[in-house]
Formats: sequence, C-alpha cells, structure tokens
Amino acid sequence: MTENVYIHIPFCRRKCNYCSFISFSSIDKKEQYLDALKKEIQSKYKNEKLKTLYFGGGTPSLLEASDFSDIISLFDVDNSTEITTELNPENLTKEYLKNLKKCGINRISMGCQTFNNDILKIIGRQHTAQEVVSAVKSAQDIGFDNISLDFIYGLPKQNIDDFAQDLTTAIQLGVKHISLYGLKIDDGCYFYKNPPENLPDDETQANMYLKAIEIMTQNGFAHYEISNFCRPNFESRHNLNYWNNNSYYGFGVAAHGYLDGNRYSNPVTIEKYLENPTTPQETKHLTEQEKLEEEIFLGLRRMDGINSSLINEKYNIDFKKKYKNILDKYTASGHITKTENGYKFTVNGILVSNYILADFLD
Repeated sequence: MTENVYIHIPFCRRKCNYCSFISFSSIDKKEQYLDALKKEIQSKYKNEKLKTLYFGGGTPSLLEASDFSDIISLFDVDNSTEITTELNPENLTKEYLKNLKKCGINRISMGCQTFNNDILKIIGRQHTAQEVVSAVKSAQDIGFDNISLDFIYGLPKQNIDDFAQDLTTAIQLGVKHISLYGLKIDDGCYFYKNPPENLPDDETQANMYLKAIEIMTQNGFAHYEISNFCRPNFESRHNLNYWNNNSYYGFGVAAHGYLDGNRYSNPVTIEKYLENPTTPQETKHLTEQEKLEEEIFLGLRRMDGINSSLINEKYNIDFKKKYKNILDKYTASGHITKTENGYKFTVNGILVSNYILADFLD
C-alpha cells in the first residue's frame, strides 16, 4: 500500500545558475502538461488514503491555485494529510497564499538560499531578501504554521559569518523547518560551464555546516536528518518516508517512484512525457541486496540512524556480523557510533558520509 505522492512541476521563469534539475523556462505547454499529469495519476493511483502529497519543481508557484485544487481533488486526502508545495518567494500575494490554503495545502517549502542580495544576484535568483521576509510573514498572517526555508552554503563570496546571519534571520522569522545544502556544481547547470569566482573551499564549507549545527541546535531545532532541522513535531513527513525507504508514487516529467520493489523514472523531456505520460521511461526491480543497501544508505541519513534489529528481521541477516569490518573500522575512527537500537553517524562521520556509505555497497 502506497500512501505518499510526489508531483513534479517542471516550469521555471528562469533557471538558477547552480540548478541541474529537470526544469523548463517556458510555460506555454502548461495546460497540456497538466492534462497529461492527470492521465498518469488516474492510470496509476489506486485510491489509497494519502499521508503525504508533495509538489516539487521547478517552480510549482507558477501554477494557479485552481490548478493545485484540480490535482489534489484526484487523491483521497483529509486534514491529516501533509500537503506541501515548494514556492519561490517572488510575486507571492496574500490572495494567492489564501487560495492555496483553501485548496488544502498546509505546508510550504520556500527557496531562500541566502539573505545576501549580492549573492542572490550572482546565483541567478529572481527574488530579494526582503521578498522572502515578506512572503513568510504573509503566509504566517493567513495561518500557515508549517513553513520551511531552503538554504545553500558554500556560495560564491559567502563566508561563515554571512551564513550564520542567514540562519539567525530565518530563526527570528519563526519558521518551523530549515533545510541546508552545500553548493554542488553539476553538469547541466550554468556554473558548470561558467565557474564562479570566490567559492569557499571544502574546509570552509565543512565549517559552515558545523556552525549551522551549533546555531540550529542551540536555538531549539532538532537536527533530525543530515541536511534538515525542525522545531519539535515539524519534521517533513514526506521526506521521512524516503529516508525510511518506503514506497511512493512519482508523477510528472522526470519524476521517480518506488512501488512493489520497483524503482521507476519518467521521461525527462516534456515532449516525450506528453506523448506517453502513463508509461515510465525506465523501471528497475531491486534485488534483496540492493534493497538492503538502500535501507542502509537512506537510514544513515537520519540522525537517529538505523535500527539493526529491524534490518535483521526485514532482510534475514545478521547486520553486525555482515558488516563487522566496516562497523569496526568507522566506530574506531569515531565516524560511526553504536546506539541503543543500531548505528548512526557522528558529526565527523556526516562530513565524510559519502565515502563511508560507499563502503556498504556490495
């Protein structure tokens, strides 16, 4: 039974300089796209009561509130369903936010990245710091309590003090959730072919992350996943479903889903998606070993780590015995620590987590 849904809205007014996600700067195919999206939903969704529904992008706020309402009406949701949409802060009016709330959206994830206006221009964002502040306050005024802000650290010309001030400003705004991501310049983004100047080095970026942990936890935020912090009981339930390695539907161009032990991905161009929205471009059936590796990989992202007893029961293994050499190596080095139920990363382990996780791959 699958109780979680991701929907990709691929349109953007302009692609940010660091972005390599699948998005398109023209919205002239919006109506065709929404029609295709509805067809895909109607062909795959089995009318389960949803726990979470998440609109990601792209820029979902390029949709009208009525577009959200039409899509949400296709699902079995109620007041207990966490319904999140990503929003860009520019041009958000109180009227638009009110209409989003009316159609059932109860959680907002807003792309802020930084409150430094000079850096916002360098990275190609279309908003100012003040527009973020205004958008958050408008959302709060009309009753949105569950608001998340996204930040990037390691940006051009950014130093630790800049980043610390960003987080302090966000905390003072009263948001309940903050996500932090180190800048990565991947093939497909503007910065890949046009490298920016004055990028913080790896050590500085690591120190920014450590500073973030210090600031957030001292201000009452729980560090519940490598990149995520929240006030008590304001975890992203949708993302926790990913990290718990549970199933979910993925609808829309370039969306990924996980159903019945199969990971699938949809076509990555609008044209191909419009031609056949109901058939994934690729489907991969995971072996038991691959499922186990994903369970470890995703579970160690959570700050409470993995429950080895549950893994033993689920995969019929002795986790401690199977991975003894790896566990001994990284507990001795101080990168992994034993918990009451299993194992988790230490803060030093988080900083090199990709290298450690690679050792768990068969």
